[in-house]
Amino acid sequence: MAASVIIFGPWWLSLVRELIAERQARALAEERAQMAAHVHDSVLQTLALIQRSADDPQNVVRLARAQERELRAWLFEGRPPGAIGEDATMLAEGVGLLQRQVEADHGITVQVVLVGDCELDDALRALLDAAREATVNAAKWSGADQVSVYAEVEPHTVMLYVRDRGRGFDPDAVPDDRQGIAQSIRARVARFGGSAVVRSAPGEGAEVQLSMPRRERVK
Repeated sequence: MAASVIIFGPWWLSLVRELIAERQARALAEERAQMAAHVHDSVLQTLALIQRSADDPQNVVRLARAQERELRAWLFEGRPPGAIGEDATMLAEGVGLLQRQVEADHGITVQVVLVGDCELDDALRALLDAAREATVNAAKWSGADQVSVYAEVEPHTVMLYVRDRGRGFDPDAVPDDRQGIAQSIRARVARFGGSAVVRSAPGEGAEVQLSMPRRERVK
């Protein structure tokens, strides 16, 4: 027994150290990816919009104030930009919060239809965060004056759709590393086993379909 400890002890300790280092590296890589997504989704997009709105001082002030609120929440409260957080405990509350945030920050009408309700968990909060980013993208770039959000609670899945009738785009022309779709939408739901499908074409608006498996019964 003592001989086994002498022989395998150093190997075991080395293996443990390697596993710890690998885990720390993965955590650091994920943190960097989240920071990159934040810079793209929030800061860079807002700066681009401010540049485009240089002849509209009121819109510039509104955008700057919204960006300041998000940065303060991120830096001092540890809440990612646009995250629903603990302010809502039910899906209906979260969708309502999404609606109010986007309307206040981007001056666009968000029309909401909700079928059913359920408690929020980490997976459904990620679903709402992805939906918010899709809604913000539509508000910023579609050119439409209204965005529709439809959410339905099914026995085993929550489905959520974000639609606009704006200028549309070619999804196949979007680079794979574009943070707005890759990290903020697809990656957020994929971490919890969800999925995201983007449908659009130039001149035909856009639809983002999000789905997330459920862990508890319908209310």
